[in-house]
Amino acid sequence: MSVLRGKDGVVGLRVLAVDDEAPALDDLVHLLSAHPRIGEIHTARDGAAALRKLDRALADGRPIAAVFLDIRMPGLDGTVLGRVLAQFARAPKIVFVTAYEGHAVDAFEIKATDYILKPVRPERLNEAIRRVTEATGEDDDEPADPAEPEPMPVELGGVTRFVTPAEVLYVEAQGDYARLHTSAGSHLVRIPLAALSERWTGAGFVRVHRSHLVALSAIKELRLDSGRCTVLVGDTELPVSRRHVRELRDLLVRRARRSP
Repeated sequence: MSVLRGKDGVVGLRVLAVDDEAPALDDLVHLLSAHPRIGEIHTARDGAAALRKLDRALADGRPIAAVFLDIRMPGLDGTVLGRVLAQFARAPKIVFVTAYEGHAVDAFEIKATDYILKPVRPERLNEAIRRVTEATGEDDDEPADPAEPEPMPVELGGVTRFVTPAEVLYVEAQGDYARLHTSAGSHLVRIPLAALSERWTGAGFVRVHRSHLVALSAIKELRLDSGRCTVLVGDTELPVSRRHVRELRDLLVRRARRSP
């Protein structure tokens, strides 16, 4: 088992923290040890040592549940190690902990559970631990799925049709109206984008720009180029505001690691 359960029923995860810089590693271990969901904490200063620790844990029948992994390290860097770990038959969950935003696409491809930027804030680490706990199936406080929002009525040649959120790829703001873009066409509805964003909370949509609301499932690519971020939805490339980049990246990473 990769988790421990104490007398009080609280799950304790076995985790491995990997960072070549001793102060950063010490800080990470300190923050991890303060969380009630963390049981055993193993450490490594490079990729090769991390692999040895993981192999030893497997051989002892005490596999590691999650690896909190720096990216820029000498020798075997974090992205290479992450790809190796992803091939394990019982792969640990991967949480990248890095000072660099530019490896988010790599994390997305590896299906990492989370991607945290240094300096690590306790509340941000707590969120990553929550995601790891949820992914291991040990989250006793998992909320029920929210109800599907009601379909949106649209007028087509005098006939009212109802468009469900599942049909919509993205929504574009047009003043006090919103244009719903589907694979079959687009529909203008009288509702501000901000109001529609609130109405469709929990339906798999994310605000990426003041003018666009996007279905996460419709995003084909996340593109980062010279500090500019865009997403490809169908054949349409949409801009992502700087203030929305981190939230979008986190959601995409989380969705990717849930994919089979």
